Amino acid sequence: MLSKKLAYHVAIVGVTGAVGAQMIEVLEERKFPVGTLRPLASSRSVGGTVSFQGADLPVQLLTHDSFAGIDLALFSAGSDVGKEFAPVAAKAGAIVIDNSAAWRMDQGVPLVVPEVNPDDLARHRGIIANPNCSTIQMVVALKPLHDRARIRRIVVTTFQSVSGTGKEAMDELIDECKDLLSFRQPQPTVYPFQIAFNCLPHIDEFLPSGYTKEEMKLVHETRKIMGDQSIQITATTVRVPVYVGHSESVNIETERKLTADEARAILSTAPGVLVYDDPSHAIYPMPLAVAGKDEVYVGRIREDESIQNGLNLWVVADNLRKGAALNAVQIAELLVR
Repeated sequence: MLSKKLAYHVAIVGVTGAVGAQMIEVLEERKFPVGTLRPLASSRSVGGTVSFQGADLPVQLLTHDSFAGIDLALFSAGSDVGKEFAPVAAKAGAIVIDNSAAWRMDQGVPLVVPEVNPDDLARHRGIIANPNCSTIQMVVALKPLHDRARIRRIVVTTFQSVSGTGKEAMDELIDECKDLLSFRQPQPTVYPFQIAFNCLPHIDEFLPSGYTKEEMKLVHETRKIMGDQSIQITATTVRVPVYVGHSESVNIETERKLTADEARAILSTAPGVLVYDDPSHAIYPMPLAVAGKDEVYVGRIREDESIQNGLNLWVVADNLRKGAALNAVQIAELLVR
């Protein structure tokens, strides 16, 4: 844990990216006790500024000397950066919360969702991993059901927004829409194909098995966070032309029968979950309505009539907030308690 202080010296690595910007926003909103903030980024961003608590702070170049005097380092950069600089920051005395995939499956590094497995923080050795965005929202919704009826199998299809790829992808979606509405042919550079008015069943690299790395993240990370290697999981991940907000169609098979009403009752009191489920009045979660919100929204809860102990759920969350920045700051809040 972090030693008790009135305020902490915090660094954000990758501060100019979409998630980095959200980290600043969430730190301010939740009044995290920041004494000083050190914005860090690559040479491309040096010279710019970020706003925090009414002050414009110059973006500093990330180097091996960047973490002197830092208590907490929030990483919002790629795996290569996390792999290289997280140990450097930890050695300098900071506790690292890394949003990349670099440390997630390392047995010595806890992979934490505060609503699900906060006790795992006790075994950190300077580095804590923030899970994949699509994994976070799924386990927040499923852990209360797993505790009650034990989940045997999960079949999940995700519909992931372009903000999960980053600011360049968000800009590309806007540019492609402008091109198409002006009768020009888009020229995609971030994705292999046009994303505007399209769906791409391709997130991250394909593996020899035919699955993608993103799909296998859902498998391996879910088992690690839930603390149950016996759960059978299969996933299909799809990129959709949505700006912010990931949606998931989740089918579960449980050891004990759960009715849809029982599932609603369990989830209605679950931390971090908001049940939004009345299809007869067109009440169900959508990314447009969930963007900017902290909760994981769950709707379309219904029994799977094809098996004895099955449930279907529709799970939606803001991937930049709960799927990344908010989860990291919640971990930091647990550390300072």
